[in-house]
Amino acid sequence: MVNIVKNVIDRVRIEGDDAISYFTKKYDGIELSPNDFKISEKEIDNAVANADKDFLSAVKQVKKNIEIFQKKILPKSTVIKKNGIILKHIFNPIEKVGIYVPGGRFSYPSTILMTAIPAKIAGVKKIVVVSPPKNLTKEVIATAKICGVDEIYRVGGVQAIAALAYGTKTIPKVDKIVGPGNVFVTLAKRQVFGDVGIDMLAGPSEVLIIADDTANPDFIISDLTAQCEHDKNARATLISVSGKLSKIVKNKISKYKTQIKIIRVKNIEQAIKIANEVAPEHIEIMTKNADNVSRKIRNAGAVFIGNYSPVAVGDYFAGPSHVLPTNGTSRFSAGLSVYDFLKSSSVIRYEKSALKKAAKEIMKLAQMEGLFEHAKSIKIRK
Repeated sequence: MVNIVKNVIDRVRIEGDDAISYFTKKYDGIELSPNDFKISEKEIDNAVANADKDFLSAVKQVKKNIEIFQKKILPKSTVIKKNGIILKHIFNPIEKVGIYVPGGRFSYPSTILMTAIPAKIAGVKKIVVVSPPKNLTKEVIATAKICGVDEIYRVGGVQAIAALAYGTKTIPKVDKIVGPGNVFVTLAKRQVFGDVGIDMLAGPSEVLIIADDTANPDFIISDLTAQCEHDKNARATLISVSGKLSKIVKNKISKYKTQIKIIRVKNIEQAIKIANEVAPEHIEIMTKNADNVSRKIRNAGAVFIGNYSPVAVGDYFAGPSHVLPTNGTSRFSAGLSVYDFLKSSSVIRYEKSALKKAAKEIMKLAQMEGLFEHAKSIKIRK
């Protein structure tokens, strides 16, 4: 699999658009010339005109929710001034971003909402969307238009990632690639990382639910099965402090039985310990004092509190992005946000008096490391 991905990437780097046409026919079964890659303005306008009006209304409301949240968490630059020294920590947006929108079994306009809007709020100048041609629906195209995407290409798979990473005559090179995909897309993102930035290496989607006797078993079953709906590799786990609840849920589950796991524990503290070790993408807490339980969760992509906060609220509507770390990676990484489209720089200014005051310590450290020219660069200014 790794070698297959490498071959596609190498071919795209060397052959450009011709390789994209070749692999699109091979893997998607669709013949496309380079002139067909880009969605035209006419196609975009038609998609907006013909998309379901209630759907477009929902997209616009979700857009507002995401904008409110992302603007609120937008970091501010910091300035420190003292005794002839000015130190700044400043933020600048990434200039060009590529968004991969999956298009396998389903189409995913929500992926555009959860990626493009944080990018726009951060100030990204150019946003490019790529998506497999089979499920590049009018809803996906219309959502991209509403979210301010600059260009849309009907190209998917490894060849799309390679095109974004290295550029072709038709598809522009970007500075960072975000958005989920299948295992081939994930491997491609891994291979191009370093030549281009990526958001994360996403694995199968997952949910972990902590529940006690106060939880509604039907809600739990619905949320477990909803998560498994993504694909056959999706995982759903219930950690229950109630034997009665565990039995009810187990007996009533009718679908995705092989993907659902039920763990019985003695108390909430044990449930919390397991949850932090698993570090799930999503965690739902349906217990007494759910807020208190949530404060003890240290490792999770997103935390949903109470009986009326299912994962679907976060997937589609609330405001935080649904692009989240999976497979235990929330131990050291976070979900996609406006931060992913910003880069920070340090700005340092010393007046002569400030440098003179610090010179002795700087030179001592440089000399201790054997970097005598570094020390000289200080001494010559004294």
